[in-house]
Amino acid sequence: AHGGVELGPNKGRILEFSKNETMHGEVTVTGDKFQIALLDKDMKPVALADQTLTAVTGDRDNPTKLEVAKGPKGFLIPVIKPGEWLILQYKDSPKAKTITARLEYNTATCEACSKAEWLCECKPEK
Repeated sequence: AHGGVELGPNKGRILEFSKNETMHGEVTVTGDKFQIALLDKDMKPVALADQTLTAVTGDRDNPTKLEVAKGPKGFLIPVIKPGEWLILQYKDSPKAKTITARLEYNTATCEACSKAEWLCECKPEK
């Protein structure tokens, strides 16, 4: 689906990490890593503490688990191949329920806004 992607304060892709929009993940790329910053309901940064994140990619029948590290601004994950899906499982605390978020890493350039499709700034098509 072209357009309609929600972008965060750092122009990264917003993924929902809660059922009530109180926690978001903003996905950006720095070098060869995805950086996933946590943001509250007002899109303000949230410090990492007990939160956990797991990440997988690849074929559904043969998924590849990715290494997740904590950095100064959020979680760090190796960038996946263009066209693959990044499946993230977020937990706010060890006993919290898991929230799953998905991102298709489509690096094709949008003709209208000249951004990568996964960061397209076009308004949603009606």
